[in-house]
Formats: sequence, structure tokens, C-alpha cells
Amino acid sequence: MVGIRKVAIVVSALLTTSFSSQAMMKNYSASIEQSSWSLTKSTPTACILEHNIPRYGLANFSSVANKNINLDFELAMRLKPAQRTEVELRSIAPSWRGSMPSRHITDIAYFKQFNGELEDDKAWMMLGELEKGMHPTFFYQDWYNQRDTVAVAVSAVNFAPQHELFMDCVANLLPYSFEDISFTTLNYKKNSQELDRRSQNKLKMIQDFLKHEPEMELVVIDSYTDSYGGRYNNEMLSQKRAEQMKKVLEEVGIAGNKITVNGYGEKRHIASNQKIQGRDANRRVVITMNRGY
Repeated sequence: MVGIRKVAIVVSALLTTSFSSQAMMKNYSASIEQSSWSLTKSTPTACILEHNIPRYGLANFSSVANKNINLDFELAMRLKPAQRTEVELRSIAPSWRGSMPSRHITDIAYFKQFNGELEDDKAWMMLGELEKGMHPTFFYQDWYNQRDTVAVAVSAVNFAPQHELFMDCVANLLPYSFEDISFTTLNYKKNSQELDRRSQNKLKMIQDFLKHEPEMELVVIDSYTDSYGGRYNNEMLSQKRAEQMKKVLEEVGIAGNKITVNGYGEKRHIASNQKIQGRDANRRVVITMNRGY
């Protein structure tokens, strides 16, 4: 492991914030025997890589399905910050690398009663230091004794195998997020319960996502028709389309009691029924989903 006590004392002299020569250093890190990394979630919608820091809490990197490659780091502390705290993150070499100097990564702030977080570029930088076998270490003044310094090290021991699996997971994330599908309008072919081609593709996106994230607080399916075919028949058709869509969502794991369906028939047009394009737009089902967390 880092030999954290010896290393941290040397590093403390390099910090931009000066500490009293009388200050004590509280060190939190996993020993070589304790250090482990686990890929706790690996699906096309989310990847989570976790590391336990004894007596302190849990460190994790996460990436979620999105149009953009993304990465977040969270330091989930057993004891949350008692106040806003300035923190420096440094990359520390393990003891077996000799006198290799430490390197400043970034400055961040912990906020009262919140976990520590890094996003995007800073999280990627930290991940890169672990990949090189370094030990990213957070330094800050103790919340309850300003004369003491706290050092929290994230160990690179046993990191490499799980890191490779994590990056494989990230490479296979879906290229869209829940927000991209949580409000979706699908359109039907004329006099049919069959979706047009564009809407079939959008429905497949929804199905692929929900196979892995089916937990919903509420799903509302609102179905509408154009004004051709008779008011009563259109209301029945819209209800049938809504019920059909409910079955599709149940098949990918959404609980039926979480789904509300409404068939509005000819009501609430969004375009003129005098033109083909307007009627095409009015023949629609709108799916609204809320995860609630």
C-alpha cells in the first residue's frame, strides 16, 4: 500500500494550504490486503466501479447511458461534512516507487452534509492516475479540529482488472439517456394500430432502455386519433392503441399498476385534420415516464 503515514507527512509540506507543525494527520486508506475494486453494475444503461475505504466510506466511479461519454466520481462518506470544506486532490506514488514526487490534480469543495464529487474531466484525470498505479489522495482540514489534516487515499491495488471491465461496460452504453425517452410521441399509420417506421425505431429505443431500467414511479400513456372514422370509433381505437402500448411496456418489465392509459379519440388535435400531414401528426400516442428518484 502507499505507506500512507510516511507519504502523507512528506506531501503535507507541498500543499498550498499551510498547516501548523503541531498538526496531526488522520489517514484513511485500504491496505494491500484490504484493497479491492468491484464492478457492481454493468448494463447498457449504467456502469459502476466501487472501492471500499476502511473506516471512511465508499469510493465509486460511474458512467450512464448518454449521447456523450461521461464519468462521475463520488466519495460516499460514513460521516458527512459538518461544513463547507476546501479539499486538495493529489496523486501520490506508492511506497515501492521510491521518492517519486506527488502531483496536484485539482482543488474541490465538500459541501455540508453532501458526499464529495468529481465530474467529467476531473473524474477522468483521477481514473487516469489510478490506471498508472498512483494513489489519488484527498487532503483537507478536519471539520472538528482545524489543527488536524485528513488524508483519504484511493488505492490502485487490484484496480487494473476491474478497470478493464468497467471500460468495456462504458464502451457498450446506449447512446441516449432516460431523459431522451421519458417523453416520447409515437405516430400510427392510417386506419391501423401499426406505428410508422420512425416511431417503431423510437419504440425500440424505449424497449432497449427499459429492459435494464424498468423501475418506474409512474408511466402515462395518452392516445389520440385524427377526426376521420366517427367519434365513438376513434375513441375506442385510441383506447385500444393505449392498451396495446401498455402491454408492450409490461413485456419489458414495467409493473402494470404503474401504468395509466387514456384514450382521447379525436380530442386535443395538434394539427389541422384538413391535410394529410396534420392527420398523420394527430394519430399519436404520447408516453410520459417518471422514475421518481
